[in-house]
Amino acid sequence: MCGEGVRVSAGMWLVVGLGNPGPKYEGNRHNAGFMVLDVLAGRVGGSFKAHRSKLFGSRSDVLEGRLAGERVVLAKPRSFMNESGGPVKGLRDFYKVPLERVVVVHDELDVPFGAVRLKKGGGDNGHNGLRSVTRSLGDREYLRVRFGVGRPPGRMDAAAFVLKDFSAAERRDLGVEVERAADAVEALLGDGLAAAQNTYHSG
Repeated sequence: MCGEGVRVSAGMWLVVGLGNPGPKYEGNRHNAGFMVLDVLAGRVGGSFKAHRSKLFGSRSDVLEGRLAGERVVLAKPRSFMNESGGPVKGLRDFYKVPLERVVVVHDELDVPFGAVRLKKGGGDNGHNGLRSVTRSLGDREYLRVRFGVGRPPGRMDAAAFVLKDFSAAERRDLGVEVERAADAVEALLGDGLAAAQNTYHSG
């Protein structure tokens, strides 16, 4: 468990994956952000550890390391999706990460399954996790890596759709697509937003 002192980290990135904690939600579409962070943790070569700062309210599992030659804190909030903002703000305040170096990885209904889209700022498009993060940070101009889960079939409610596991057909390609999203995060950190968009929006 990390201490209460503020860690001033010039040049550090904060990469947060959104999801719901616990085995019940592990395979849900809504947990795509967690899946990408797990891949990135494997690339860093470490394991997540609890970060609970009473002072900053940073309830998350975190891993510090390097990706794409950059210093990075990987984080998975321990709160439920609709309360993600508090832990994200707590981590940002603890590590003193500027807003332009905060990256949120999340599932996206308006992107086809497996496609990756990167952007800075914008609305939450009905995503409760993003809404919470924006509200807590007081600003929407953070970076997003959006993992496509597609639209629900027929008249299925979108909220129910994202809380279901990926389909059997989707699971056949899921590992490859999650790895590709992790690649996009590394490209964003190492090459910048425009270059990463040019690479990942063309596919």
